[in-house]
Amino acid sequence: MKEPLKNYLSVVVILVFASCIAIAGGQGGATFKSVPLLVICMGGSFFIHWFMFIPSFIAKSEKFYDITGTLAYLSLLTIASALTVSLSGIPLSDRSLLLLVLVSIWSLRLGSFLFCRIIQAGEDRRFRKIKVSFSKFFLTWSLSGLWVFITSANALTAIINNVPLKNDPVSYFGIFLWYFGFFFESIADEQKRRFRNKPENVDEFITHGLWRYSRHPNYFGEIVLWTGIALISMPTLSGWQYSTLISPLFVFLLLTRISGINLLEARADKLWGHRQEYKHYKQTTPALLPFINR
Repeated sequence: MKEPLKNYLSVVVILVFASCIAIAGGQGGATFKSVPLLVICMGGSFFIHWFMFIPSFIAKSEKFYDITGTLAYLSLLTIASALTVSLSGIPLSDRSLLLLVLVSIWSLRLGSFLFCRIIQAGEDRRFRKIKVSFSKFFLTWSLSGLWVFITSANALTAIINNVPLKNDPVSYFGIFLWYFGFFFESIADEQKRRFRNKPENVDEFITHGLWRYSRHPNYFGEIVLWTGIALISMPTLSGWQYSTLISPLFVFLLLTRISGINLLEARADKLWGHRQEYKHYKQTTPALLPFINR
């Protein structure tokens, strides 16, 4: 099979998968002109990404890739919140407002961090070969549209359900997990940023701070915080809506098997695999879970 056709078929699979989650998660929820609000949110995610893909491909630039994700998150949260209030006539509950704020804070923090990083670096090496191919680049932007929708699906469903936050230990534990994961990821990112900004650390690997306990502590934090979001959302779900709890599993699989740890580990092995100190670091530091040896 020719590569472009394979890439376009992958986009179709992405759309089918997202549609299944949107339709299932939208069961029993509010609708707008007979269309579930969650399906509208899904369409919005792909529309925003495909709209930004056009000028990005023309310019052969990936600089707005991550910040587009932030725009999509904020747009989906706005769509879900505005339509929920408009259709029901009821203000957002404390749980819905909490989810709106937590996802927005995470998105704005990470999006601005990644945008500043790519502006400073000038490029993202992962896109060197991808951005010159229409089908590959289109697939990559479609995958980002899927990422935004699937990761936020259970939060969006909970906002649409608009159930108040009562004495619910599961949700409270979810709040704790979000805060823990958010600060873990933020601290790890800042430690690596400062490390990279020192001239003597060019082409070196970081082994201090949280990176002493995990080779990818930022990814660990992200998985934990999305698990927290799922737990905050879970008490509001019913029936097929539980399918949206795939969100943290999706984050885990994507960050560890598709476009995260696996790619970074391969690059690290290529750069430092011959160095004894890196071999020691890899042997004594877990890839993801802190304090858990390989």
